[in-house]
Amino acid sequence: MGLVFLGAFLLTFAWIVLTYNSLTALSHQLQNAWKQIDVQLKRRYDLIPNLVETVKGVMKYEQETLAKVIEARSRAMASSGVKESAEAQNALSQSLGKIFVLMENYPELKANQNVLQLQEELTTTENQLAFARQYYNDVATRFNLKQEIFPANMIAAFFRFQRSELFSASESEKAVPRVNLGAAA
Repeated sequence: MGLVFLGAFLLTFAWIVLTYNSLTALSHQLQNAWKQIDVQLKRRYDLIPNLVETVKGVMKYEQETLAKVIEARSRAMASSGVKESAEAQNALSQSLGKIFVLMENYPELKANQNVLQLQEELTTTENQLAFARQYYNDVATRFNLKQEIFPANMIAAFFRFQRSELFSASESEKAVPRVNLGAAA
């Protein structure tokens, strides 16, 4: 009888240790995923002033738009947490999009190799940022799921593991674009 009790105790203890360790490993993967987002954001933040500086001489009548980009960049850099960061990054993406649209009105910018290279680097960074967010969401989902599944949820609650927030599309990103093909040209 004592051997059965000892065996059950050892199995339970081993299960607790394995569950705790898997939650801890997921927590570290989550931190790493967040740092990967940080790396891409840093790259983005470094490219934006170069783009603004490169186009501001030509885009003399668009100084307000350029100032809004720098302001959005500052807000994004100061943001923390998933939700606040996502909102600030969305605002920054929208303001960058406005610059790219306005650049279409300036043929000398469309032909400028520095502008084209910066635009390409920003586009690449945006893609890498999207992948980093997707990876973060994947790890966060696994981490959250592990905390909810019985009986691991008891270990997660006992050791006070916290759920992670996920990145989600903003309402403006969810809106369906409107296309009017019936307009006369």
